[in-house]
Amino acid sequence: MKQYLDLVQSILDTGAWQENRTGIRTLSMPGASLRFDLQKGFPAVTTKKLAFKSAIGELVGFMRASRSAAEFRELGCKVWDQNANENAQWLANPYREGPDDLGPVYGVQWRQWPAYKMLDANRPAQIEDALSRGYAKVAELEEGGQPKVLLYKAVDQLRQCLDTIHERPGDRRILFHGWNWAQIEEMALPPCHLLYQFLPNATTREISLCLYIRSNDVGLGTPFNLTEGAALLHLVGRLTGYTPRWFTYFIGDAHIYENHLPMLREQLTREPYEAPQLVLSDRIPDYAVTGKYEPEWLEKVEPGDFSLSGYTHHAPLTAAMAV
Repeated sequence: MKQYLDLVQSILDTGAWQENRTGIRTLSMPGASLRFDLQKGFPAVTTKKLAFKSAIGELVGFMRASRSAAEFRELGCKVWDQNANENAQWLANPYREGPDDLGPVYGVQWRQWPAYKMLDANRPAQIEDALSRGYAKVAELEEGGQPKVLLYKAVDQLRQCLDTIHERPGDRRILFHGWNWAQIEEMALPPCHLLYQFLPNATTREISLCLYIRSNDVGLGTPFNLTEGAALLHLVGRLTGYTPRWFTYFIGDAHIYENHLPMLREQLTREPYEAPQLVLSDRIPDYAVTGKYEPEWLEKVEPGDFSLSGYTHHAPLTAAMAV
């Protein structure tokens, strides 16, 4: 994880101070990237103890389309508690549905993206095509004096990615994202890690992932998000019969909160240990072994199905999350 320390040092060397919504200023740098060969190890931070169980618990919650901090807590992840119950702006938001509610955050968009089509009522071929794609009529109405038909379906973006990897691995459109303009105001926190693109290679039987993050808290968020992205790639590879290879991590606004500087400066004094390996439970079917495609395991996995082998780390370091 020397790449991570190099990123921290680059922000310290070239970043500029900025104010933001949290009230804690950040040292920010525009544009950054990290790239890991997962065949050489898992990108777990070793210059402090990684909150691995919490990160995996969050990932599992995303795959289950969770929108409640209580559900994340049950999975071993408490990072959503403050955003759900202590963020003044969210507490006053009319879309909040009570204690622990987060709105349609990450996993809801991943697994249940609300898709609408407004079609002319006199276009039967278009309506028939939409119905064949799983849309359902929800209303008939007029717009500008013209009869219209409103159709809806919930899109499982992540499942569609797996299906495409399985059926058409040469497709260059295997991606999902979480930035839904129509629902941003309904979320406790708009998505930071928002675009995932899978890149399978049917010849080598390897699969890679590019992840774009619009805004990343490098002190706390980057180790968490690296863990989730790499673990997701391992899981997708297992379910589709591909070996995980390259994990490329792009950041739009890479920043360090001022109150995280002591933690990160201490990490810069520490020498990284060798990268560990991610181990998936034998419970999770391996398509390369069984030849049976079982994408429903996206919802069946438990946090305990993921573990690190050979993980050596320096002493724990903590810092408060900015909300």
